[in-house]
Amino acid sequence: MSQPLQQLLAIMARLRDPQNGCPWDKEQTYQSIVPYTLEEAYEVADAIAREDYAELKDELGDLLFQVVFYAQIAKEEGRFEFDDCAAAINDKLIRRHPHVFADMNLDSSKAVLQNWEAIKTTERTASGKTSVLDNIPLAMPALSRAYKLQKRCAQVGFDWPDVAGAWDKVQEEIQEVAELPAGAAELEEELGDLMFALINVVRKQGFDPEKVMRQANQKFERRFRQVEQALVEQGSSPAQSTLDQMEALWLEVKKLEKQNKAKI
Repeated sequence: MSQPLQQLLAIMARLRDPQNGCPWDKEQTYQSIVPYTLEEAYEVADAIAREDYAELKDELGDLLFQVVFYAQIAKEEGRFEFDDCAAAINDKLIRRHPHVFADMNLDSSKAVLQNWEAIKTTERTASGKTSVLDNIPLAMPALSRAYKLQKRCAQVGFDWPDVAGAWDKVQEEIQEVAELPAGAAELEEELGDLMFALINVVRKQGFDPEKVMRQANQKFERRFRQVEQALVEQGSSPAQSTLDQMEALWLEVKKLEKQNKAKI
């Protein structure tokens, strides 16, 4: 084990020391630090999206600390230690890469992924889990979890044969939503069905809905910030403007973006 990692484990143990540790760290449980773990994971993703690799180093350290934190709590309870976590992932990586560590021949990423899923299925069955939907975390973001549920079902043939069927389902769900009166008790459920159907279309087109939505968010934010800036230059602000004024600026921003894209 490297010296920096040994030091990190020692620091974590000291923070949790019953007599001389940090009052906050000593109070934490598996459940209480989950929100921090999720936040750190998102900060890692954000640093990568911004291509800030100096910050990425720090964010990965923060995320590693979360792993060490869980392992320290487990060690105190006599469940497992950090080395056990490392050993478990070592075993899993070797087991799921027979084309690297054994004599299986897989010559494409697609073949590797198919074999990976087959191994996971065998592992689930061996552990007594019989549903193809087992081991999809409930705590996943709903968009990602919908995508994962659909992919698992597709692996056993429960899927539209092509994207046209998925589009038909979207149109069906749109019609059902449109026919409901405002405030209808079923509206929330039907909107959920519509979103789920649209994720199917995204998946069938070969895209990750989380990435698609993230890009849409970034585009909206970029454009609205430009609208805000244009209003500032006019001596105004969104709060002081009408919807028509902001919509006109929004359309100008879109037009300018398209023109700049066409020049590239």
